[in-house]
Amino acid sequence: MVSREMIDESVYREYFDALVVGDRAACHGIVQNLLEQDTEIRAVYVELFQRAMYEVGALWEENKISVATEHLATAITESLMTLVYPKIFSAEHIGRSAIVSAVSNEYHQIGAKMVADIFELNGWNGYFLGANTPTPDLVRAIVDRRPDVLALSLSISSNLPSLLEIIEQVRSFDDELPILVGGQAFRWIEADVILDFPRVEHLETLERLELFIRNN
Repeated sequence: MVSREMIDESVYREYFDALVVGDRAACHGIVQNLLEQDTEIRAVYVELFQRAMYEVGALWEENKISVATEHLATAITESLMTLVYPKIFSAEHIGRSAIVSAVSNEYHQIGAKMVADIFELNGWNGYFLGANTPTPDLVRAIVDRRPDVLALSLSISSNLPSLLEIIEQVRSFDDELPILVGGQAFRWIEADVILDFPRVEHLETLERLELFIRNN
């Protein structure tokens, strides 16, 4: 996807320190500067946004930051992603599409947003349905839009039944649609829980996602 360390460690630490104290303006300036320097979008997503949110999540799990701080960091990150959109949506499209969604009862959506954006960056239409998409509505979107791929995000392990439910429902009427699953919940869940379903694949990273896109 992208060579490692395209973004200097000092830049990352400056960004992260600003993010955890809620300094939106400082974060905005850092991202804007990287874009003006033609830093690859992939690097901004993986080495800045994704890395920082993983670190924020780890601090929250260790009770070193509050829920409010985690929510603020999330909100700032989502707002910064809009700075990248002019470049993402300028990619030449190739007539393929993916539906990307968090499953029912999932309210974390940054990872799924990034997935949809990576599809767009590679010329696909990435239809992002957002957080907590009810299973019947997700099924209806699949039937109506007939995507080439379905990508599902799972952040909380207790929501695994919602993930399995949507996979089962899709497989009840479509055996061929490739289904990609990912998210932080798979740090605690063994990915083999999906092996009973045909054409379902667990992708651990955005790099793996882009490799999948290029091979399909």
